[in-house]
Formats: sequence, C-alpha cells, structure tokens
Amino acid sequence: MLVSATEMLKKAKAGHYAVGQFNINNLEWTKCILQTAQECNSPVILGVSEGAGKYMCGYKTVVGMVNGMLEELNITVPVALHLDHGSYEACLKCVDAGFSSIMFDGSHYPIEENVEKTKELVKIVAENNMSLEAEVGSIGGEEDGVVGMGECADPAECKMIADLGIDFLAAGIGNIHGKYPENWPGLRFDVLDAIQQKTGDMPLVLHGGTGIPDDMIKKAIDLGVAKINVNTECQLVFADATRGYIEAGKDQQGKGFDPRKLLAPGCEAIKAKVKEKMELFGSVGKA
Repeated sequence: MLVSATEMLKKAKAGHYAVGQFNINNLEWTKCILQTAQECNSPVILGVSEGAGKYMCGYKTVVGMVNGMLEELNITVPVALHLDHGSYEACLKCVDAGFSSIMFDGSHYPIEENVEKTKELVKIVAENNMSLEAEVGSIGGEEDGVVGMGECADPAECKMIADLGIDFLAAGIGNIHGKYPENWPGLRFDVLDAIQQKTGDMPLVLHGGTGIPDDMIKKAIDLGVAKINVNTECQLVFADATRGYIEAGKDQQGKGFDPRKLLAPGCEAIKAKVKEKMELFGSVGKA
C-alpha cells in the first residue's frame, strides 16, 4: 500500500540519513526501483514528472501499475508515489488519481502567489492523507523544457512557505538538474545552513542529485536534507548498458531482440545505481 512521504522523511531527518526519490519512466524503471528498495530494506519515493506522467498514459495508469507491483512483488517497505515539479493543475489530477504525495512547484510565481496556491494544496492533501513538497528558489538545469540557472533560495521566503503546513521543502542551493557543467561552483552550504536554522525540523529536499560529489551529499544530509532526487544518473547507466548490449551484437543472437532480453542489462544497471545511492544516502535497513 502506498504511504505518504511525511513519516519516512521525519524519521530520516531525525536519523541523519536521506530517502532517495528515484524518478520512474516506464514499467522497467518502476520494477527495478521497487525490487532494489525491498532488497535493501529501504524506504523509497517514486517520482513522476508531468512529462513522464503523460508518457505513461496519465496518472491513473501510473497508480494502477505501481499498486499492482506492490502487491505482485510483495513489497513491504514504505513506498510513496510522488508528483515531481507539479503545476497546480497536475497536483489536483494526482490527488484524484491516487498518488500518495505531490510536489507543487510554485517557484516561478511571485512569492505571494506561491504562498496562496500552496495554502490551498495544504488543505487538500490533509483531507487525502497525502504529503506535500513545495519549492522556493528555482532549481537550475533543464527539466521538461524549463531551464533555470540554480538560484539560491531566500531563507526568509523558505520560512514563510515552511510555516504554511507543508511536509517538506525543496530549496535551491546552487543545485541543478541534469549533468553539472565543468565550472559548477558547488553547493552553497552557507545558504542551506541558514535555511535549516529558519525551518527547524522540516525535512529539506535536494533536487538534481546526479553528479553532486559524495562528500557534498553527505554534508547536505548533515545539514538537514532528508530527500534526494535522482533521475539523470539512472537514465545514463540504462542507456550505457543498452548500448553495450547492442554494440556487442547480442540482439542478433538467438532471441536477443526480445525486449525482455534487450532491456535486461539496462535494468540491472538501474538496480546497481539505485543500491549505490541508497547506501550513500544511508537509507539501507531503515524500512
């Protein structure tokens, strides 16, 4: 059964570890992540961007697939199904579809409007036993066509949004989506520390987890980050393993063209990557 992410992230923050949000793009992705979470006895958050939701034929399809897998794979670890960077409209659709958690990304609105819409959603998620993530200061890089430069959030604005009754907060601290450029200056721990001091026990979220050095990840967790989002890294290892399989001509041997065989190396690569991240984040054995 899907659960909201509130409880797992409170525990993570108190225990100084982080729960990974791994974005799902199709059946293989979902299955690999769930199996790895079970094997590692780790809580997990399945992230769905609006683009991936459309690709997978809508949010109801995603909910049906995930609920079916939880049952068929006998998944007993806590699993949250979370909308990633949702518009206000997408948030409402996910409430209806049966998601257990949503992220409202109001970071591109003026702060007053971000507050207004977040307040509405706080009421809605409370009625549906869901959790709500909000964002202050846009995360850089490209995500579904939106390009940002990795701004830093204003700690005072973070407190304003945190006080509305949300469950966890994504605050820009120089992190970006996708691959990091060579000249990336690194995470702004001074900003993270200032935000943490204003928001207290609220679990903080680090977006754009791909390519941030391990020591920075660990330091971010020490400073109150309890949820870390990973997507690009799984896509890269999946593509790499699939390329290797085809370049070795394995798709032309026997029934190597069968999608179950063709996609198997990519799936194993995702599992290995997810396990590596769960170990780094410290969530192994925490279910």
